[in-house]
Amino acid sequence: MPELTLVDGSGVRRDLPAKLTWQVIVCTVIAACGGLMFGYDIGISGGVTGMDMFLEKFFPEVYVKKHQAKANNYCKFNSQLLQLFTSSLYLAAIVACFIGSICCKKRGRKPTMQIASVFFLVGAILNAAALNIGMLIAGRLCLGAGIGFGNQAVPLFISEIAPARYRGGLNLCFQLLITIGILTANVINYATSKLHPYGWRISLGGAACPALLLLLGSLMIVETPTSLIERGKNEEGLYTLKKIRGVDNVDKEYEEISQAVEFSRQIRHPFKNLWKQSGRPQLVCGALIQIFQQFTGISVVMLYAPVLFQTMGLGENASLMSAIMTNTVKPIGTAFAIVVVDRFGRRALLIEAAIQMFISLGAIGVILAVHLHSTNVVAKHYAVLVIVLVCVFLAGFAWSWGPLGWLIPSEIFPIETRSAGFSVAVIMNFVFTFLVAQTFLTMLCHMRAGTFFLYCAMLVVMCLFAIYFLPETKGIPIDEMVERVWKQHWFWKRYYKDQDTGRGGLEIQHA
Repeated sequence: MPELTLVDGSGVRRDLPAKLTWQVIVCTVIAACGGLMFGYDIGISGGVTGMDMFLEKFFPEVYVKKHQAKANNYCKFNSQLLQLFTSSLYLAAIVACFIGSICCKKRGRKPTMQIASVFFLVGAILNAAALNIGMLIAGRLCLGAGIGFGNQAVPLFISEIAPARYRGGLNLCFQLLITIGILTANVINYATSKLHPYGWRISLGGAACPALLLLLGSLMIVETPTSLIERGKNEEGLYTLKKIRGVDNVDKEYEEISQAVEFSRQIRHPFKNLWKQSGRPQLVCGALIQIFQQFTGISVVMLYAPVLFQTMGLGENASLMSAIMTNTVKPIGTAFAIVVVDRFGRRALLIEAAIQMFISLGAIGVILAVHLHSTNVVAKHYAVLVIVLVCVFLAGFAWSWGPLGWLIPSEIFPIETRSAGFSVAVIMNFVFTFLVAQTFLTMLCHMRAGTFFLYCAMLVVMCLFAIYFLPETKGIPIDEMVERVWKQHWFWKRYYKDQDTGRGGLEIQHA
């Protein structure tokens, strides 16, 4: 029987028995269908906005500019309304994520995932049946609400049910299904682009499938022991803990969770506690890694890859096929991360990938600056080279800042501020995804290739952040992070000195 050997604050070794059970694996896969929803929507948006039949119906001015022979290559798709179609989803996700954090704490992780699937299902139906731009945006807002609830609940759910030694790999299943969702969406877009005039409706309506998978699958999974104990269901929590661990000897882990929950009940305002000095290390790192995830330039590549390839002179079908090729790389990269993340750790992957993405994105910027002018068509061999470089970029992202951007914030917060802290981190992701999605086409029009150099500069900052300020969290039980990680870090340990604090360094507010 595998056992997790731990060292407590006094240096005494102790064991938490735990098997990697089928119950945990099945629950993880079903919950990770929330990632499938998110990924499908990302992939579908980029492909649909490049389809002539979609543009002609909802964005006729963009359709006209796209087919003008002398239209500026960098400005063909520059439309605030078109950008709003993509980015409106993230506005709803920001609000839904905040509400989702409250729902996670009060109702549980499982019901929050069910709410997410219902919102996403409604949004898919509205988009597939859209008759005007208002109906289209309303559907996007519903999809955003679903993503907000889902992205709040799923990573927390997986982190709480997974044994510590397998937590990284299991949590990355969420990101793996995001990449599979993106790839699936690109394949569907390629097929439906030939189905005039309603192919786009099939693409957008297909989002109902992952929503149904999560809704039906969530009826079969268990709630996390932490959530059950947090809501006073101690006996059910103990039973569930034995079930998912595959052993009866769970007293030590149950006691640890119970103590953490008991302390969390004394925290009346978890969002307020996040801003106290002792809560800042996790808040800053959790928020920054989500922000940095967007400043890799990933949204530029994922949301607008077909548009980018068309800008370079590839036809509509050729650009969609190129998007399929590049997005095949991401599931492979994420699968690689699942295998190595609990072996090599989080920081090594982040640092290596930042360097890899810097090189590939910088090379793309150079090719565009030198060879793509306002009205010319890039030579085919340069277009192919850009596709290869995009693949290199996506591979690096897929085994680092993509999956770890969700994993790390889900595991670093103590239970008393876990839901609130993770919601702030995810909200930061959605805020900056919205900003990138709403401004990229305009930036491309005005800054041209300089857009890519801007993201290269951010990758340098991210690499330095991972080297100096992000502690390693692999193999550490999530309820021991403060003592064993943050209080030992060269920089963050100063936030825990000379304070009248309770467990984990957070100030207790007594009723």
